[in-house]
Amino acid sequence: MAIVSPVQARVSVLTGRRSECDMLDGLIDAVRAGASRALVLRGEPGVGKTALLDYAVAQAADCAVARAVGVQSELELGFAGLHQLLAPMLDGLDRLPVPQRDALRTVFGVDDGPAPDRFFVGLAVLNLLSDAAEAQPLICVVDDAQWLDRESMQVLTFVARRLEVESVGLVFATREASGDVAGLPELVVEALSEVDALALLDSVLTAPLDAQVRAQIVSETRGVPLAMLELLRELTPAELAGGFGFPGGASRSASIEESFERQLDTLPAETRRLVLIAAADPLGDPLLVWRAAKLLGIPPEAAAPAAEAGLLEFGTRVQFRHPLVRSAAYRSAPRGERQEAHRALAEATDPEVDPDRRAWHRGEAALGPDEDLAAELERSACRAQGRGGLAASAAFLERAATLTPDSARRVQRLLAAARAKRDAGAPEAALGLLAAVEAGPLDALRTAEVERLRGHLALMERRGTDAVQLLLSAARRLGPLDAESARETHLEALSAALWVGKLEGPGGVLEAAAAALAAPLASDPPRVVDAVLDAYALRLTEGHAAAAPALRRALEMFLAPDEDADAAERWLRLTAGRAGGMVALELWDDESWHALAARHAEFARDVGALVHSQLALNLLSWTHLAAGELTTAAQLYEEERLIAGATTNPAVVYSELMLAAWRGDEAQASELIEATLRDAAGGGLGDVSGHYASAVLNNGLGRHDVARAAAWQGFERDPMGYASFLVSELAEAASRTDEVALVETALDWLAKRTAVTPTDWALGMEARVRAFLSEGDAADRLYRESIERLGRTRLRIELARAHLLYGEWLRRKNRRVDAREQLGAAYDMLSTMGVGAFAERARRELLATGATARKRTDETRTDLTAQETQIARLARDGLSNPEIGTRLFISPRTVQYHLRKVFIKLEIGSRTELDRVLPRDPATTAPASQAGGG
Repeated sequence: MAIVSPVQARVSVLTGRRSECDMLDGLIDAVRAGASRALVLRGEPGVGKTALLDYAVAQAADCAVARAVGVQSELELGFAGLHQLLAPMLDGLDRLPVPQRDALRTVFGVDDGPAPDRFFVGLAVLNLLSDAAEAQPLICVVDDAQWLDRESMQVLTFVARRLEVESVGLVFATREASGDVAGLPELVVEALSEVDALALLDSVLTAPLDAQVRAQIVSETRGVPLAMLELLRELTPAELAGGFGFPGGASRSASIEESFERQLDTLPAETRRLVLIAAADPLGDPLLVWRAAKLLGIPPEAAAPAAEAGLLEFGTRVQFRHPLVRSAAYRSAPRGERQEAHRALAEATDPEVDPDRRAWHRGEAALGPDEDLAAELERSACRAQGRGGLAASAAFLERAATLTPDSARRVQRLLAAARAKRDAGAPEAALGLLAAVEAGPLDALRTAEVERLRGHLALMERRGTDAVQLLLSAARRLGPLDAESARETHLEALSAALWVGKLEGPGGVLEAAAAALAAPLASDPPRVVDAVLDAYALRLTEGHAAAAPALRRALEMFLAPDEDADAAERWLRLTAGRAGGMVALELWDDESWHALAARHAEFARDVGALVHSQLALNLLSWTHLAAGELTTAAQLYEEERLIAGATTNPAVVYSELMLAAWRGDEAQASELIEATLRDAAGGGLGDVSGHYASAVLNNGLGRHDVARAAAWQGFERDPMGYASFLVSELAEAASRTDEVALVETALDWLAKRTAVTPTDWALGMEARVRAFLSEGDAADRLYRESIERLGRTRLRIELARAHLLYGEWLRRKNRRVDAREQLGAAYDMLSTMGVGAFAERARRELLATGATARKRTDETRTDLTAQETQIARLARDGLSNPEIGTRLFISPRTVQYHLRKVFIKLEIGSRTELDRVLPRDPATTAPASQAGGG
């Protein structure tokens, strides 16, 4: 006689979850009303996250719903989760702009092509969701997000942070906190209280329960709902009523999986094999599962017992009752049966439609080393990298390595996998692979390559001195083995040493420069890496004048088109990208500095190299900051911060630091400066940038004595790079505190540079410093020369400050009318840029001339937010809503929403009126009279 379960077949009551349900109700109501929301449900396995997702789906009956479930076996397969979520919406691809459509088709493997910008893929997904929500509000739920592949998670969290008014809700359920979802609204789902846990038991029991057993169930399961329910399923009414305890304690997720395993064990053998096939295929494609089952001789009726047990449903998708059922089915199966399931899935997968998934299943089915299969997986790795899936590439390479019979080839593939993990922003995983490499015999070349990669990982983790020493050691080992790799590693060591900033001693700049000079000769013809290494070494050992010709050669090579370069050469350009920016700074070439930063960022995005993207975006942000484009600089910093969060790597804080300093935000800037200098502990890029930010902030606030001390400390300690900016702060602060000797020191330093690099930037700054030391007509002429020369550069902040300094000098000479013209131009430019403290300084000076310091038109007439202002300006400049959305990483619907608010605030009716109410930005288009000296 069958035993009647004391638990009802299905449970829909969410006992003890009123506040959680209220939050989900609020999210759904907001989405219905046209807003967008994101939410992360976080809690331990079995605590009820999936039930809450089911509740949200049930409450959103009048909305469109898309679901995805992370699967541990697909954790490394790039964009698999994203494809699962978007599958119901892919018929909307053709309505996307062609580049966005092509980006998604490429990452999903439908089309071949170069890897699209990861953030461009994010924009495509945002617009696809927005388009789908036009007809009906859209709720997207992602269960077991901790097992979603990295690429999908990065794209979806990118989208979640940019949702505004698209009528889209995005809800993630995950087991633990992670950088991927950092900053998103979060709801921690706790175990039930004792009262609620007892209420849940009462609501589901169909038989009497002894009070002692009732209390013990709650105690043993600690209020985890799924643990309680699964435990009840296994106990008969007699056992429950008898008052007997159960041996051992319930260890939550482990006990839940064990409960599912016991339920699976009761199924017929053919049903268990069918469930295993479904568990091994995270696509949830019933046709694929049935094709694989047929190959193993499993009949269709085998599905019935699993469905009757409530473990698995076959519909338009194969769906498990709970993700832990899938996990239990896969983990509990003997290895041989898992291999059999993967083998059948591989045979059932069309090699033309999805060669990479087929290769993955074949790899999981392999019984032992197989070079042909390893080579196939390696080809899949190349395709994955081509789509921007570096994590997937690493997974394929790692599996290929385990199947490689030749030990040397195995080491080579493991190293390639470790490099892919590094570039994907997973340093711990890369270190794990390196440990596997070192476990076997290594020749001298592989030993050097391991040491080099360890140096890269140390630099990622901000262990600068360790990185320099590891890279120098690797470079010396590589010297007699691979001259080209040795020179690349010497450049990496020298760049790392410059980052650390220590001049002397082990791991210092001088040691790295001397080692570079002794490096093997360059190849013929020399590569860009060779040219940069020689230029750096000369600059740091022989000085600027001696290095200038080599610096110019290196810059010419960097600027040469790279369309014809092979993949290896383009990667070399990427890794040397920051070095190229420093070369441009040494030559005072602001246009090349920006062009190289933009190219570096573009390529890093294209290949999905997230760690390189962080550094590239930081450098690009700096170029926009110098151009007075603070909003753009802030957006780039935010992008870099999001990457840091997604990869759990430290953010590069220098852009945030300089933004606060230039804005004149004294509280934030002072806090960041203090933290940066404390972390730098008297050396490195952090130390120099901290002093530079302090000089900028305090010169803006008029505290020139503090600015002088900070600028001098940074100027003295900077081996290369920042001095081009620090010299201006030092000279201005010293001139205002009557430190004539320091002004002369700054002028002497500048004159030596302009003698060999006479650019408008360098000569404009030299003219300014000479004006500080001059009087009468000579000073007047020099101030005007500084304005004229800087007006021909991208450095709009320095142009505005040139107007300010000239105006202040004119006021001191009692030339009030001339002073008003210069100070008015300075105030308009600085306030438009958002350079707050300097703008206020200009306003006070303007008032002192007897003039009225007028506010900017858009500030006096409106209260536009920063985002509204940016959207309005782009619309004024003729960009369409989709073009603005692409520029700002938001959807066209969000652009239109903000434009409607802009029109109301500005009291206008169309885009054509924007030019009248929003004057052109002096930060980007200075009037000819200003550029010519006013």
